Amino acid sequence: MKEKKNILLITYDNWGYNQYIADALERKSFTIKHINFHSFRYKYPSFRHKALNFFTKNLGISNLKHIHYNEIILKEIQDLESIDTSIYIKADFLSPETIQAINKKSRRSVFIISDSINRYPKTKKILSLFDKVFSFEKKDCKRYNLDFKTNFIYKTVDNTLLSYKYKVFNISSYDKRFPILEKIAKALYQMRINSKIIVFKPKKNSGPHLEFISAPLSISEINAFMEESEIMLDVSRAGQQGLSFRVFESMGLKKKLITTNTDIVTYDFYNPENIFVVNDINNIQIPASFFTTPYTEIPKEIFDKYLIDNWVDELVE
Repeated sequence: MKEKKNILLITYDNWGYNQYIADALERKSFTIKHINFHSFRYKYPSFRHKALNFFTKNLGISNLKHIHYNEIILKEIQDLESIDTSIYIKADFLSPETIQAINKKSRRSVFIISDSINRYPKTKKILSLFDKVFSFEKKDCKRYNLDFKTNFIYKTVDNTLLSYKYKVFNISSYDKRFPILEKIAKALYQMRINSKIIVFKPKKNSGPHLEFISAPLSISEINAFMEESEIMLDVSRAGQQGLSFRVFESMGLKKKLITTNTDIVTYDFYNPENIFVVNDINNIQIPASFFTTPYTEIPKEIFDKYLIDNWVDELVE
């Protein structure tokens, strides 16, 4: 009987998406150990430690939480004698010493970068520690000689609904994208498009075009809203080329997409019948026909390569 390969997956999985990677690898008969260091809880010994950490963290000297992450991860791998492939997501949270200790036990190491390196510059210092580095950002792939990889489809449907509760859906945190999101939400409201646009921002009053919530929603709650909505809305960060999960969720659920990510037109699945790109945020003009015409199926050979069960193959080959 062929021996199962051991895969170590180390992620900061704050939304739960990386568990889909672990599940897909398990379905392929790998033995998986998923260390999600977002679940590690750190309690400051005193208020003085908390105050000191605020300054040292922002000065780039040290971060007590990150030190805690590294210590627990090293304890977690103590009993692992041999790892066939170690896969890292958010490795910039870890020290080079921790990464090197893990890689000493690993036949192969893979790092997946889901954000731009400009946003997380510490990433540059650890690129050389891995056998393979993938990035969602084409610009970073070219600049740092990395391998390009997109996000993945983790949920699919066979049939779509005949009617939906909402026409357009989006959920996001309150950040620098908010002014753009607000403009799109207002434009949809003025077009009398029934939208469900949720922003995680405690102590903020909701209005007719935006709903503010005080606690983040779970993936299952988000999935329920997506299933009840006909069209997805995606707002990318400034300078972002890499495609967010909203894009691949819309593909898997066979839903149209409104997005501010102009690079999406370069992808093989792009179809203007399914995807409307907002090029001018100050002059949003979405044709009425976009909301009334049906979704066009993506060719199977294109669709299948983004499915999580196929997406993971490149990580462990």
